[in-house]
Formats: sequence, C-alpha cells, structure tokens
Amino acid sequence: MAMTLRLTDEESELLRACAEREGTSMQEIARIAISQYVSDRQRRLQSAIASVVTEDAVLLDRLSK
Repeated sequence: MAMTLRLTDEESELLRACAEREGTSMQEIARIAISQYVSDRQRRLQSAIASVVTEDAVLLDRLSK
C-alpha cells in the first residue's frame, strides 16, 4: 500500500543523512523506525502504567476508597 509521509525540511534532511550513512534508502529507514515503534508500543504502555501506579500510589489508594 502506498503512503505519503510529510516531513519538515529538518526531518527530511536528518532522514536523508541517516540513510546515506547507513547506505540504505530513506524509505527503508522509515519502515524500520515504524516497525520498531509498533513492536515496542506495548512495553512503553506497561512502563507508563507502572510509573503511574508507583508515583501516584497514595492518590490511587485514596480514590479507591
């Protein structure tokens, strides 16, 4: 499926430089980044939940009563 990705000039230049350094295409770098983001999402969500539970334990306890 085709998709248009709109980047700022700065983002485009950073992506281009990264692709040149790695000897690959900008598209491949973007695809890898998206794949990593999607596969890591569940871990980041669980980490955020654990952080809230830890940092707001007193408040959560008060709300549960």
